[in-house]
Amino acid sequence: MKSQPLARWLALTTALLVAAAALWQSVALTPTASAAGAGYWRTSGNKILDANGQEVRIAGVNWFGFETGNNVVHGLWTRNWQDMLDQIQRLGYNTIRLPFSNEVLTPGAMPNSIDYSKNPDLVGLSSIQIMDKIIAGSRARGIKIILDNHRSNAGVSAQENGLWYTATYPESRWISDWQMLANRYKGNDTVVGMDLRNEPHDSACWGCGNPALDWRLAAEKAGNAILAINPSLLILVEGNECHGPGGNTDPYSGADCTWWGGNLQGARDYPIRLNVANRLVYSPHDYPASVYPQPWFSDPTYPNNLPGVWDKNWGYLVNASTAPIMIGEFGTRYATTSDQQWLGKLRDYIRAKGLSWTFWSWNPNSGDTGGLLLDDWISIHQAKHDLLVTIQFPFSGVTPSPTPTPNPSASPSPAPTTSIKAQYRAGDTNAGDNQIKPHLQLVNTGTSSIPLSELKIRYWYTVDGDKPQNYWCDWAQIGCGSVTGRFVKLTTPRTNADYYLEVGFTGGTLAPGASTGEIQSRFSKSDWTNYSESNDYSFDPTKTAFADWARVTVYRNGTRVWGTEP
Repeated sequence: MKSQPLARWLALTTALLVAAAALWQSVALTPTASAAGAGYWRTSGNKILDANGQEVRIAGVNWFGFETGNNVVHGLWTRNWQDMLDQIQRLGYNTIRLPFSNEVLTPGAMPNSIDYSKNPDLVGLSSIQIMDKIIAGSRARGIKIILDNHRSNAGVSAQENGLWYTATYPESRWISDWQMLANRYKGNDTVVGMDLRNEPHDSACWGCGNPALDWRLAAEKAGNAILAINPSLLILVEGNECHGPGGNTDPYSGADCTWWGGNLQGARDYPIRLNVANRLVYSPHDYPASVYPQPWFSDPTYPNNLPGVWDKNWGYLVNASTAPIMIGEFGTRYATTSDQQWLGKLRDYIRAKGLSWTFWSWNPNSGDTGGLLLDDWISIHQAKHDLLVTIQFPFSGVTPSPTPTPNPSASPSPAPTTSIKAQYRAGDTNAGDNQIKPHLQLVNTGTSSIPLSELKIRYWYTVDGDKPQNYWCDWAQIGCGSVTGRFVKLTTPRTNADYYLEVGFTGGTLAPGASTGEIQSRFSKSDWTNYSESNDYSFDPTKTAFADWARVTVYRNGTRVWGTEP
């Protein structure tokens, strides 16, 4: 046993050491924010928070097929499933809503319409085993999954009877299937949420009290059954079609009607009650006039009347901070002026209110809307994607800079014989929009191979209003997984530059005479305000094809080997 004086001396010494260590840490360490999206998520008012308490927004796509007679996501008859995931990640979508039927969960259910020469690792796997693969592949790419019970038997669109059960697949089977999935993916925080049923409609009511028809009561049953197994999951609940006093669904008796699954007016008086707090997300659907000519599309104030329509049906839940909203489906072929106005207004509404969303659909073979992919299953519908990019939410890529990075001292001039050069083209020649798109490639002009991890490329520009910034690699011949990007603020601004984007590489080798191939870089400010590129040091709108460009500089192990700094 220690004597009292010795014990007091040891305690005092320990306390002083702990205090000194804490003081040193607070002075010496620069805090670094962790990437958003970690772990399981929860809600707080109308926000979704990740495991670290950071706000996140779902900004994803629907990749359908498991709910159809193919018993598997579509497109595998022409492409590799991992290539699909790579492209989804590369384009900046952070979540996949994965529709499925109850039938596909029947033991022994097998997929069809897969080209196994393109997908050899899927040979012999059942449908749910392929779902496992897609979830694992998404996890490897930092993509979250929301499982969507789209219908009971295999088919297309919502269940024909508008309910969450059929005679063949009763409510008990619907709930037990959800329990099975909750158990199967328990502990895998890639599966972050479960969308209980797609588009209840017709006789499905909200708050009418009839257990056979009251979608609100059924959603509570299934949601609580899931949370009893995994209390960390988000529970997504869609609306119904028509709602009036007492849950009435008759439009001739005072009920207001909208899209299937899009009416959440009933949640005002009959909210969803879950046994675990902070897990509920409401998830309406919305579509344009080309899908169905709802009366508001012919209103003389269209499209300016749309925010009022959305506020009435479901936006009020966000306005009152009742719960978050994730618009689970919205899509269009984008072929008419009316549809373009609708999507533009909805984009503005989503951005203004900070809503989550999953676009319908990734697939091109949705009859009403087409998809983000074109019919070749490879090319992108650029106009849709460009609009959605403005409301994306990257889980990583924002480089926090609580303390500006010290301005680098002038780098040594290149040696007389340059072994590498940078080539540049302007991916976007508009000097006044909200994204900068430098497309870059490196060429090894020497006689020795160069490890790419030793190289950095700097693109110099002015930020025009200092805000956090996001970087994306949209496509790279060497693969975007090998490309990194970070932003460096100059302590002392230079002529036509107060920042540079530094592009690096995680691995690979550049052989003599070889090129990296095109690297399509893109970046924006977090609030999507415009840049003014006309005076940016590295910007040249005349370069629409790759050409040597000395105003993009290259460094090997910190030493400049190409170009001229501003």
